[in-house]
Amino acid sequence: MELLGGLWLLLLSSASGFGFTWDLRSLRCSFSDVCECHFRPDLDGLGCDLAQNVFGQHLARQLLLKAVSDFVELEEPLKPLVLSFHGWTGTGKTYVSSLLLKHLYLDGGRSPYVHQFSPILHFPHAERIEQYKGDLKRWIQGNLSICARSIFLFDEMDKMHPGLIDVIVPFLGPSWVVYGTNYRKALFLFISNAGGEQINRVTLDFWHARKDREDIELQDLNLAISKAVFDNPHHGFWKSQIIDEQLIDLIVPFLPLQRNHIKQCVRSELKQQGLLPQATLLQSVIDSITYFPEEEQLFSATGCKTVASRINFFL
Repeated sequence: MELLGGLWLLLLSSASGFGFTWDLRSLRCSFSDVCECHFRPDLDGLGCDLAQNVFGQHLARQLLLKAVSDFVELEEPLKPLVLSFHGWTGTGKTYVSSLLLKHLYLDGGRSPYVHQFSPILHFPHAERIEQYKGDLKRWIQGNLSICARSIFLFDEMDKMHPGLIDVIVPFLGPSWVVYGTNYRKALFLFISNAGGEQINRVTLDFWHARKDREDIELQDLNLAISKAVFDNPHHGFWKSQIIDEQLIDLIVPFLPLQRNHIKQCVRSELKQQGLLPQATLLQSVIDSITYFPEEEQLFSATGCKTVASRINFFL
């Protein structure tokens, strides 16, 4: 220990002698593997990625970037950041969550401090819900004791057994210290298709009224999403204390994608594969996708989810 301390002082004095400005945090991290060293928020990179690679989601981009920026810049947050993503399949909810992980952690989604749960994979049997509650509570408490800067991502909340998620309520509020850990630095993210139909309806109403979809604001969607999600007896948030105690900080809506957004997705995918955006290929992929409603043929039924496989098919 004395040798390490001496080496530390030697490095600092050497840095001073050469006139360099050292990042003490980075230097400390070169000698340890504490979780704060894995937490490397790159907000500029996140904003750039959202702007360049997420199409048709002005609300999601704006809301997410502001919420995350405000949160990570606080040394002592008042409570954990709790976000809930809602929207139709293929609109980018999972993709945006992967970008968030990429720009918050050194190893992105592979970080040991990122924990992802799927109800089908982790909580498949309704008759074992009490066991799942105990397992989930121990898992979150144990990992928060290891690292306060942990992220817990719950996918497909519309398939979660009602009542199960309430076991995490004590971790979402303004708890200061439990087993020596400040839980206020954690981030919880819920992803759900529920509310997608209501978001689609509002977007369609704007289109019928000849209003720009980018004029849609959160207040236009909040009530509709809340009713569809929180009043649904089959949803994981049914009669949840998380809702009663208003522990969700922000609902992030994802709008349905139109043909021009699908075209952008195709171009992006071709670029990633190192291929040129040939006009015939672009049009073939766009035309092969099913659109709804039946009369307007306006929104992609699968968003951009099947774009990659369709490109490979036409190639």
